[in-house]
Amino acid sequence: MTVVKEEIRDQIIDSASEIFSRFGFRKTTMDEIARAMRKGKSSIYYYFTSKEDIFKAVVEKEAQTLREEVTRAVESSDVPTEKLRNYILARMKVIKNVSNFYDTLKNEYLNHLDFVNKVREKYDKQEIRILTGILEEGQKNGVFRTDDPELAAIAIVTALKGLEIPLFWSKANKNIEKRVDDLLNILLYGLLRK
Repeated sequence: MTVVKEEIRDQIIDSASEIFSRFGFRKTTMDEIARAMRKGKSSIYYYFTSKEDIFKAVVEKEAQTLREEVTRAVESSDVPTEKLRNYILARMKVIKNVSNFYDTLKNEYLNHLDFVNKVREKYDKQEIRILTGILEEGQKNGVFRTDDPELAAIAIVTALKGLEIPLFWSKANKNIEKRVDDLLNILLYGLLRK
C-alpha cells in the first residue's frame, strides 16, 4: 500500500474511532463514517470491505496503543514493585481512553463478530504474560513471594477488571493513582494484620 493510501486508511480509522465511541458499533453506519471523512461511501469501501472491517482496524489500533503504553510504563523502572505499579496505573489510564477496545472486551452483543473473541483471548494472554514476568522477576529478586506467579497474575488481572467498571462509571475523574496505590497495598500486603 502506498504512503498516501496508508494515510487515508489511518484517517478513516481515526474518524471511525470517534464515531464508534460516540454511537457504539450497532448504531454507527458506513454513511456516517463517510460523512465524517467528507468522502463518498464508495471511497470508504475502497479501503475497507465493511463496517466490521473498519471496527476491527479501530480495535487493533487501540489495542496496539494500550500495549505500547503499558510496555513503556513497565520498562521505565528496574524495581519489580514499581513495574507492577506502573503497569497497573498505565493500564487503567489508557484503557479508559481506548473505548472501542474496551467495548470489545466487555460487550456481549459484539460476540457475533468473528474477531472479537480472538481479540479478547489475545489481550488476556498478553496481560497475564506481562504480569507473570514482573512477578517472576520480583520472586527471583526476593521482592515477591508467590508459589505460582501465573496464578497470581490471573488474580491481579481479575481484580483490575473489577476496578474498571467503577472507574468508568464515575463522571468525576477520581484520583486513579490513589486507587492504584490502594489496590497495590492490598495485593502486596494483604488484609491480615501482622
